Amino acid sequence: MGKGRLEAFSDGVIAIIITIMVLELKVPHGESLDALRPLLAVFLSYVLSFVYVGIYWNNHHHMLHAVVKVSGAVLWANLHLLFWLSLFPFATGWMGENHFAAGPTALYGAVLFMAACAYLLLEKTIIAAEGPSSVLKAALGNDWKGRTSALLYLVAIVSTFWVPWVAQAIYVAVALLWLVPDRRIEHALQHGEQQGNGGGH
Repeated sequence: MGKGRLEAFSDGVIAIIITIMVLELKVPHGESLDALRPLLAVFLSYVLSFVYVGIYWNNHHHMLHAVVKVSGAVLWANLHLLFWLSLFPFATGWMGENHFAAGPTALYGAVLFMAACAYLLLEKTIIAAEGPSSVLKAALGNDWKGRTSALLYLVAIVSTFWVPWVAQAIYVAVALLWLVPDRRIEHALQHGEQQGNGGGH
């Protein structure tokens, strides 16, 4: 199976996830700006989740650029990732509607953690399918960003029940960490192209 179909399906699911999240922003009954105040928590949780979904879409797109072989295991690992991403609208809505209360915030962190684990699993599945020559393996190395993110989510989940704002700060910090452009895969692909061009002379 070509990776084009896998990427197209994933893009469609991610687009639906964003659509469902924005539908949670209900139009207020009132014409003054004060009518928007009760929606502030819902809006902030939407912004955070929109950024996270965008980060996953961006990194998923870059990762598939380095993919040569798509196996059945890769398809299931990709579906596993999309499953956890599909829970973002529910977790986002519950956290926003309850103004970042401990329980909903902890569940939000749990969804983030499972999505991070699913992404790491997808990476490992792709690398296993491609073998020692995997471009993705050469680009990612030990993937410290992915592992650090998962660890920080666990810290956030635990801290939610003692100092809730710490959890929110961690969620934002991890998002900012991933907003920094990650050129590892692009550099690996460029290096491979340069080697291929050099070998042809």
